[in-house]
Amino acid sequence: MTELLLKAVLSYLLGSIVGSLFVGRLRGGIDIRRLGSGNAGGTNALRTQGRTFAFWVLVIDIGKGWVATGLLAPEHLPGLATPAQWRDWSVAACGIAVLLGHVYPLWHGLRGGKGVATLVGAVLGAAPILLAPMLAVWLLAVIAFGFVGLASILGAATFALSAAGTHVSIRGPLLTFAVASALLIAFTHRSNISRMLAGTEPRARRLWLLGAGRQRR
Repeated sequence: MTELLLKAVLSYLLGSIVGSLFVGRLRGGIDIRRLGSGNAGGTNALRTQGRTFAFWVLVIDIGKGWVATGLLAPEHLPGLATPAQWRDWSVAACGIAVLLGHVYPLWHGLRGGKGVATLVGAVLGAAPILLAPMLAVWLLAVIAFGFVGLASILGAATFALSAAGTHVSIRGPLLTFAVASALLIAFTHRSNISRMLAGTEPRARRLWLLGAGRQRR
C-alpha cells in the first residue's frame, strides 16, 4: 500500500510538469494561459505559438503519461513490499495521478491543461492496444463535427468502453482508470460544452472541412 501511494505521488509530481508552461519558460517566459483560449494544452499552443512549440508540448505531455503507467507503475520500488492485490492497481493509481497533476499542477498554481495528451501517453503505457480505437474516434469526430473538445470527450469515452470489453489480467484497475479518465476529461472540457451549446465554440477548420466537403456532395 505504501508503494502504491508513493507511486501515485511521484506520478502526480511528474504530471505537474506541464509541457506548454515548461517550453514557454524556455522560450522567454511565455505563459499560454494568458493567450488564446487560456488553456495550457497542445491545441492552444498550436494556435498561439505554432507547430514547433506545440510539437514539444505534445512530446512532454504524452511522454510523462507513458512514463507514469509504462515505467513507474510496473516498477518495484526497493525496500517497499506491496501485496499482489495492491500491485495490480498501480496502473490505475499512476494513470489517474499523472492526469490530476497535469490538470492541477503543483508547480503552476493548480492551473494546468485538460489532460488529453497526457491520457494518450498513459494509455500507451498501460494498454497500447486500446489506443487505436481511442485515436480513431477522436479523428473521425473532429472531421465530422470540427470540435476538438467534443472529439476529446468521445475519445476518452471510447477508451472506457474498450477497457470494459478487454480481457487483460488487470481489467478491473484498467477499467477504473479508464472511467475516471473519461469523467475527468468531460469535466475539464465543461467550458467547451457550454460554448458548443451556445454556438460559439471554434472549429478545427481544416479537418472539419474534409467531412463537410463530403456531406455537400
